[in-house]
Amino acid sequence: MKKLALSLLFLFQAVIMMAQNQSTVKGKVVDSKSQNPLGSVKVMIQSNEQFVTTNNLGEFLIKGIAAGNQILVVSIDGYNTQNFAIEVVADQTLDVGMMFLEEDITSEQQLSLITITENDLGDDNSGSESTAGLLQSSRDAYQQAAAFNWGQARFRMRGLDNEYGVTMINGISMNKIYDGRPQWSNWGGLNDATRNQEFTLGSAPSDYTFGGILGTQEINTRASLYRKGTRISQSGTNTNYSWRSMITHNSGLMENGWAYSISGSRRWAKEGYFEGTDYSANSFFASVEKRFNKNHSLNFTSIYAQNSRGKNSPNTNEVNDLKGIKYNSYWGYQNGKKRNSRDKDVEEPILMLTHYWKMSEKTTLNTSVAYQTGSIGNSRFDYQGANNPDPTYYKNLPSYFYNDPTNYMGDGSNPLAEKAKANFLADGQIDWNAIYTANQNSVNAGKSVYALYEDRTDDKQISANSILFSDLSDNIKLNAGASFKKLKSHNFQNMLDLLGGQYFSDVDPFYSGDQTQSDLNNPNRQVKVGDQYGYNYNLNAIVMDAFTQFKFSYKKTDFYLAQSFSRSQYEREGLYRNGIYANTSFGKSGKQIFENFGFKGGFTYKITGQHLLDFNGVYMTKAPNMRNTFANARINNNITPELDSETVTSLDASYVVRTPKFKARLTGFASRVKNATEISFFYAENVGEDADGNDEDSFISEILTGIEKRNFGAELGMEYQITSTIKATVAASYGQYLYGNNPNLKINDDGQASLTNTQPVVDFGKANLKNYRIAGMPQTAASFGLEYRDPHFWWIGANINYLANSYVDISNITRTENFAVDSDGYGYPGATQESVEKLLKQEKFADFNLLNVTGGKSWRIDNTTIGFFASVNNVLDTTYKTGGFEQSRKATFTDLQTDNANGTPSFGSKYFYGYGRTYFVNLYVNF
Repeated sequence: MKKLALSLLFLFQAVIMMAQNQSTVKGKVVDSKSQNPLGSVKVMIQSNEQFVTTNNLGEFLIKGIAAGNQILVVSIDGYNTQNFAIEVVADQTLDVGMMFLEEDITSEQQLSLITITENDLGDDNSGSESTAGLLQSSRDAYQQAAAFNWGQARFRMRGLDNEYGVTMINGISMNKIYDGRPQWSNWGGLNDATRNQEFTLGSAPSDYTFGGILGTQEINTRASLYRKGTRISQSGTNTNYSWRSMITHNSGLMENGWAYSISGSRRWAKEGYFEGTDYSANSFFASVEKRFNKNHSLNFTSIYAQNSRGKNSPNTNEVNDLKGIKYNSYWGYQNGKKRNSRDKDVEEPILMLTHYWKMSEKTTLNTSVAYQTGSIGNSRFDYQGANNPDPTYYKNLPSYFYNDPTNYMGDGSNPLAEKAKANFLADGQIDWNAIYTANQNSVNAGKSVYALYEDRTDDKQISANSILFSDLSDNIKLNAGASFKKLKSHNFQNMLDLLGGQYFSDVDPFYSGDQTQSDLNNPNRQVKVGDQYGYNYNLNAIVMDAFTQFKFSYKKTDFYLAQSFSRSQYEREGLYRNGIYANTSFGKSGKQIFENFGFKGGFTYKITGQHLLDFNGVYMTKAPNMRNTFANARINNNITPELDSETVTSLDASYVVRTPKFKARLTGFASRVKNATEISFFYAENVGEDADGNDEDSFISEILTGIEKRNFGAELGMEYQITSTIKATVAASYGQYLYGNNPNLKINDDGQASLTNTQPVVDFGKANLKNYRIAGMPQTAASFGLEYRDPHFWWIGANINYLANSYVDISNITRTENFAVDSDGYGYPGATQESVEKLLKQEKFADFNLLNVTGGKSWRIDNTTIGFFASVNNVLDTTYKTGGFEQSRKATFTDLQTDNANGTPSFGSKYFYGYGRTYFVNLYVNF
């Protein structure tokens, strides 16, 4: 009897389960404007992430759904994700009817997103650009605020540099081996072609890579994924370019199994927002796919994005007060036209072949190989036996004369300072005519004393990557991948223009004898246009990595575990035997090898289908990038002392709410980077002694090792659909991004090397950086926005933003003992603890508010959509600093105090400013 009862009980439970599993939801997804069906739309049950995709008629059918209240999530790239509340009845089919998706207006906003930062315009050919580019595929209210509203103020999520995130195209990492950062310019101007993206925040799991602690972005250029049609657009703006034209055509998957997508754009400006910043960029994209059968498909992608733009100078308060924040010292008139002396030119085309293999119904293997070549160049002046042509050179400014007591007259006037001020106000730009005249009147006939060259990098890189996706069971998914990169990077000075002369000498006149020679193997060269000179070397690298990731999904809990291993090998090969480093500059440096690993995991607890708790944690080691591996790669093979891999840890916890009308995420985060290395180059005074024991001024590379950075804070993003047409959003970020220790500071001093012919590294001991703020971004941000969407396809939105707690980048060398203690071991006069702390207090920038307004309208005429998008950023024309750095030339207490005595230092901090009121208008036609 007992066995019968148990059998009946099991039978009854089975019947109940069968009944529950027979519940079905069906419907049809269409475009809200055209009423045309949308294929390949993801329709998901939110509670358990069970999903299907719509067919070509826009229809879907989901079986086996648990009875009760559920949230149906409908999403596809290019449209707003919609959440629909449904009630599922056991053993019945629910027909939700026609579901309308609206085009995602953020795709239009992305066209106006400016991601260039002062680091991107640097002279070391690094690829740093703001993290706003990493957010283009996001839908979270917080992430959109970070990209579209805070990005213009150089906001960085969680205070992290781009090298702690990963950007991929078809699974191939686009982060440069040289500095670990993506070069966004490599696909700039191709917004239509790069819209198919997946983004994960922080250390959350990505299907494509182990990733970093900032996040991952995967750009998919598979031709069959693009929506069929043609798009033509024309834009006008007053930011870094003035005009933009773009055309894109997608074939969709044709009956013969072929699909293709092509896109091209041009952006240009005679002058951007800042004076003398010319801009010219041409971009082309082509993707062709052949689907051989349901299991195999091959896709070829080519990307060409050429970009040339004039830089704008960072300036001191003295210069900004005299000339205004739009002033740029890098240009001057030549033959009636503005000519910028500092251009950045990027041209690095990408070729990529991807094989998609559906090995079974549950397993897919995607394999990509890529080849990238091309060059990056940053131009600037070179001069020998002539004055610095920079109009803001300190000897040209009034402060130089004001700070010299001998220049004052008996009545307190300073004629020389007033004359310098009048000259600077009258012109203050590069005098190209004087430069040409100086070359034509050179003492050595034909020899240029001024020349224009570029710091040039020519890269050739082969990459390969393979990623496995497998459903091991209904609850367990496996992602695994392996990648390989091989880079040869040729770095050299390239002569661009002799500026009226016939040749330039390949020597460094600062030194004497053989030490003047750039290449002892080929001394006293006469350099012509197109020649390599100054420095010349290769950087060779091989990087391999692999990862596995297991994701487990259950009714109440999802969790994942991932692990990674990488091996990085770097080597420098000197092509010149430099006169200062005759024995350590020519030939190969020897291989530097770093092996690293990582572990991460996390889980999501589903309180209900609408309320979630999410946790993520990671511990990993990270190889130093190639830029920081060599102490002074331009002229020697010396390896950075005390070099080791970084240790990176990160934790975050989130509370997430997702209802049809209200979405919110509150996250707390903390990260720590230990044992980081940074190298910087500058001219400093009194950092050593010459052969006679006198204080020496020298061009140095500053080596900071053992750095610890601690970042912690909170993020909040909320959006509420007040009515069917009005939506409100709130976003906020609070962080404290600090140096966590006092790292070691050494300098590589070429002057000392010239005297001793030995290892030129001088140990300055500890740099007292602990608890100084990490610079480069606001550490507090908040945003409130309202958006109105009219049923007749027009919309308008506004955001008010508050940004605060941004700091200047401090000089490291002034935080060492050398700053307060002379070489004789005694402290400088007046260098008390109080006076030193006052002089070295980190500058905090003023808080500010930005009001941004956006809007648009579209019309549907037969099968053609015509529309426009417009935005006005910083409506109130607020002036604000986006960044800045202390100059390190005055490296001792006495020198810095003297320089600041009159309130107008010659070597004060230099600043970058954000755009004032800017606009962006885009007109487009889709057909």
